[in-house]
Amino acid sequence: MTDKLFNSLEEAENFLKEQFGDGESFDISITHVFVKDLPVLCIYISGLVDGIVLTQLLSNMLPDEDIDIEDEKEYFEAYFNFQGRSEQTKREAILLAVLSGQVAFITKNGYGYVAEIRSYPGRTPEEPDNEKVIRGSRDGFVEGISQNAALIRRRIRNSNLRFELHKISEIGQTDVALVFIKGIASDETLDKLRQRIKQINHDGLTMTDKSLEEWLFKQKFHPVPFVRYTERPDITAAHLLEGHVAIVVDTSPSVIIVPATAFHLLQHAEEYRQAPSIGTFVRFMRYFGVITGLLLLPMWYLCATHGIHLPDELSFLGAKKKSHIPLLLQILIGDIGIEFLRMAAIHTPSPLSTAMGLVAGITIGQIAIDVGVFSPEVVLYTAISAILTFIIPSYELGISIKLFRILLLLMTGIWGVNGLFIGFFLLFTYLCSLRPMQAPYLWPLIPFFPNAMLRVLVRFPMTADALRPYVVDSEHRKRS
Repeated sequence: MTDKLFNSLEEAENFLKEQFGDGESFDISITHVFVKDLPVLCIYISGLVDGIVLTQLLSNMLPDEDIDIEDEKEYFEAYFNFQGRSEQTKREAILLAVLSGQVAFITKNGYGYVAEIRSYPGRTPEEPDNEKVIRGSRDGFVEGISQNAALIRRRIRNSNLRFELHKISEIGQTDVALVFIKGIASDETLDKLRQRIKQINHDGLTMTDKSLEEWLFKQKFHPVPFVRYTERPDITAAHLLEGHVAIVVDTSPSVIIVPATAFHLLQHAEEYRQAPSIGTFVRFMRYFGVITGLLLLPMWYLCATHGIHLPDELSFLGAKKKSHIPLLLQILIGDIGIEFLRMAAIHTPSPLSTAMGLVAGITIGQIAIDVGVFSPEVVLYTAISAILTFIIPSYELGISIKLFRILLLLMTGIWGVNGLFIGFFLLFTYLCSLRPMQAPYLWPLIPFFPNAMLRVLVRFPMTADALRPYVVDSEHRKRS
């Protein structure tokens, strides 16, 4: 069996030009060079390689003396002793290497090699906007999978840390890495992920990690997120040490963490950057805000429309100023209108976003009250609900809470008190039924684990001995 890919340089050049096109792409380079006295064909994509390193590498190999070439492979490997060199025995591997940013070399007799000189375009690590902390590191993941791997390895210097690379999709050939600590992460979880990755049959992951989530976890039309997204390497490292698995997708600055529960989505790095008592206080505030943000509008509407049943101490609740628009419709317009403002702020250039917020929030809101479209109380309570939604660290979960709030409000408006309680019961039952990656979504509340639930509510000191979460199914729950 021979390791040759081609019979000659001419055959190799014709094959490569057939694959990449002859002069059809300006960034594809197929050129003849020399490694000392050995003629080779060099193939690379100019925007994906480090041009300076490649120039220096080839400059050091210019012909300088006559050397008798007896064994071509030994000759090439002796003079092209670059540390990132590897031999390839399949034409498809050569093509994929070039498309991935490596430099390919075809020798005169048809042997193929690739060199690791990748330099992907991208930004430098910086703190993510949606996960900022007062104290802590200011670096964050970027769009390059190699840089993201380095950011994680910088925090976990252990030989058992694994980055298992997979190529996903038929055309896109996206790099996806399963990141875990061998001996800590669950083998069953890893096997499930590997099996589901093999089942993916699609052209390409154009939306990167979000596309991958829908393929891996069969999310369909479920509104709640089944995974935790993070752009912070320190959060990823902390979850890896707990026994979770991280999924890094090339070209995405977000990392997927599994398994994840609803309480994982409510955690924030700031809780661990402050004293345990302060972190616990912040955590309680967040949990209270999430529940209040979900129930405030339906309960206020209930009080406003059934004020006759309220005690005198709560008589201030309700809309004092009458409007031509029904109260339920006012609340729905106000709540959905704030969502329109949020969307407009995202798509508005930064220099204009502040002016847009002032115009929309102050001018439109005040005029709507003056002309009688909204009552002042509606504006107040919808604004409070919106603020409480914004405290949720997970953007995906925040949108889900808003959707659930609108559904509860509609059920309350149709069936009154019964509608509110039935809606909340159905929502709670739905969340209890979810088991992404066989992990109960409301663990450790449902099923109830007292010690784990206490750690969810209270931010214990780092020195307190704690087992790895039961939900990750780690073989070694005892921390070293």
